[in-house]
Amino acid sequence: MEKKEGEKNKFGLIGRNIDYSFSKSYFTKKFNILSLDGYSYENFHLDTILEFPELLRLNSGLKGLNITIPYKEKIIPFLDEIDEEAAKIGAVNTIHLTETGLKGFNTDAYGFKRSLFPHLKSNYTNALILGTGGASKAVAYVLDQLGIDVTYVSRNPKIGQLAYSDLDKELIESNKICINCTPLGTYPDVLAKPSIPYKYLGPDHLLYDLIYNPSKTAFLKEGEIRGATIINGSQMLELQAEKAWDIWNS
Repeated sequence: MEKKEGEKNKFGLIGRNIDYSFSKSYFTKKFNILSLDGYSYENFHLDTILEFPELLRLNSGLKGLNITIPYKEKIIPFLDEIDEEAAKIGAVNTIHLTETGLKGFNTDAYGFKRSLFPHLKSNYTNALILGTGGASKAVAYVLDQLGIDVTYVSRNPKIGQLAYSDLDKELIESNKICINCTPLGTYPDVLAKPSIPYKYLGPDHLLYDLIYNPSKTAFLKEGEIRGATIINGSQMLELQAEKAWDIWNS
């Protein structure tokens, strides 16, 4: 691979199989609206995080990066510095490249909190988080800040976590918030959904899916037909993207 000299202000997304990405279209549109000549945004597919140093070497002009599945945790050892909040969360989704090195941030927490807050009710005291990847850590961090008790649900649960087979009527009814942090249901596999007992959902529940494409996943549809409040990941993505933009321009 040849070195790319390219634009003076280059940004991008690091992940695996990210052709579907929200970020590239969002920032490309933003650069056009703001008439920012010489600005570009590119998707960087990495088969392994060990390819990251070579990516930096080959792409001059990089000023900022977003990080997505499955590298939000694996990127941390490659950073020179990490923001205090990102360190507490244990996951990074934004990198600012400066003359002094690479600094990691987490803007997922900001986006999730801002998008969730208007929908909170007094009976939302317990939440199930489906999935244990990097995004789920930002979600758990925010819920903890809000005083909401969290239980992780995983296909391979660790101590203190639940398996999907553990979920029953009592657990669903006592956890009024259920957040999908897995990729299940992402386009084109739109019929997929986490394996939870949806029949126990009701109007007092809130279902939040970090997926934005499709806008109404199979997971959210199951909640909707039972009267639950449903939220997809589109607003969270926009909010975290704008927060990343602020960081890159600070």
